[in-house]
Amino acid sequence: MDVDTKLRGTPKSCFHTGSWNIGTTDKLQCEISGQWRGHFSSTMAGSAEDYGNYSYEYYLENGDIEDLKVNHEQMETIHIISVVIYIICIVIGLIGNGTVIWVTAFKSKRTVNSVWLLNLALADFVFVLFLPFYVDYILRDFHWNFGVAMCKMNSFVLSMNMYASVLFLTVISIDRYVSLVHLNWSQRCRTVQRAWSVCGCIWMLAAFLSCPALIFRDTVLLYDKVVCFNNFHIHNLHTAMTIHISMVVMRTTVGFFLPFTAICVSGIFLSVRVSQSGGSVCKSSFSKTITAVIVAFFLCWAPFHIFNLLELSIHSSKEFHNILKSGLPLVTSLGFFNSCLNPLLYMLLGKKVRHILKRACLDITKNSLRELSQSISATEIESVPAVPLDGLPDEPVASSEL
Repeated sequence: MDVDTKLRGTPKSCFHTGSWNIGTTDKLQCEISGQWRGHFSSTMAGSAEDYGNYSYEYYLENGDIEDLKVNHEQMETIHIISVVIYIICIVIGLIGNGTVIWVTAFKSKRTVNSVWLLNLALADFVFVLFLPFYVDYILRDFHWNFGVAMCKMNSFVLSMNMYASVLFLTVISIDRYVSLVHLNWSQRCRTVQRAWSVCGCIWMLAAFLSCPALIFRDTVLLYDKVVCFNNFHIHNLHTAMTIHISMVVMRTTVGFFLPFTAICVSGIFLSVRVSQSGGSVCKSSFSKTITAVIVAFFLCWAPFHIFNLLELSIHSSKEFHNILKSGLPLVTSLGFFNSCLNPLLYMLLGKKVRHILKRACLDITKNSLRELSQSISATEIESVPAVPLDGLPDEPVASSEL
C-alpha cells in the first residue's frame, strides 16, 4: 500500500485528539457511519505495544481530552533523553556485540557455551542494528520515512530479537543447571550440534511470536506526516480491544513471566544442589557471568512489562494515562539499553573472554607494528638514490686458478 493513501477501513471522518508533538498519545478518534468510535494509535520508537509505538490504545468513550494532556516541554525532554540512550545503545551495542560475535565465532573453541553466547550476541546485535530507524523517527517529529514494508519489518525484527534474547537466557539457565548437576547426562547428550538445533528452534519460535507485527503494522498519512502504527483492520471496537489485550498479555507472559519463572526455578534448584553438595559442585566463571546477565535483563525489562500491564487499565480509565505517557519512553529506553549491557558484562566478568580479547589485541598490535615496520623499510630503500655504474670501481675478475 502506498503510504500516501489512507488505510483500509478508513472512516468517513477522522479527527486527531491530543497533542501530536513529540510522541504523545497520538490517538485518532474516528466515526464510521456514525455508529462507533475507533482509533488509530501511533507514535514512536519502542513501545508498550510493539517496540514501534507506545500506542496507548485505550478507549475512553466519555473522557475529557483536556484532562489527558501532558506538558509538551516535559515530553520533549523525555524524548531527548530517550534519543541519547538509543544512540549510546547503538554505538556500544554494535561494537560490543560485534566483538562478542567475532570472539565466539572465530577466536574461541566451539563449545555449547560459545554457541549460546554467539546467538545471544547476534540477537542483541540485530536488535541495535535497527534502532537507527527509530532514532530517525523521533528526530523527524514522528514522521515515518521508510515505507510500509519497513514499518512492518522494523517492528518484526525488534520484537523477534526481544523474544530470542529472553528465550536464549532461559535455555542457558536450564543448561547451566543440567551441566553442573547432571554431569553424566550432560556429557552424553550436551553437544554442539544439539545446541545449534535448539538455537534454530528458538529463532523460529521468536519469529512466530513476532508475526503480529507483520500482520497489523501499517502506515497512514496524518497531518502531512506518515505514521507507523497498529492497524487491526477491524470495524468493531470490542474486537480491536480484544486483539490489543491479547497481544499485550502474550508478550508479557511469553516474553517475560514464563521465561523468568523458569530462570528463577532453575537458579533456585542449582543453589540448593550446590549447598547440599558441600562444594563438590562448583560454579564456573561462565555461570557467574550468566547470573549477572540474567539480573541485568530483569532490571532492564521488568519496568517495561509492568507498564505494559498498566497500559491495559486505560481501556476503561484515564487514571494512569499521564504516568504511562511520561514513563513509557523511559522504561522502553531502559529495556533497549540491555542490548548493550551484555557484552560489557562478558568483558568484565568472563575470564576467558578477557583473555581471548587481550590475546587478540596483542596479536593485532604486533601485526600492525610489523606491517608498519616493513612499510617504513620499503620506503627507505626506495628513497636511497641510485649510484651510476660508471662511478663504481672495477671489481677483480674471479679466476678459476688457485
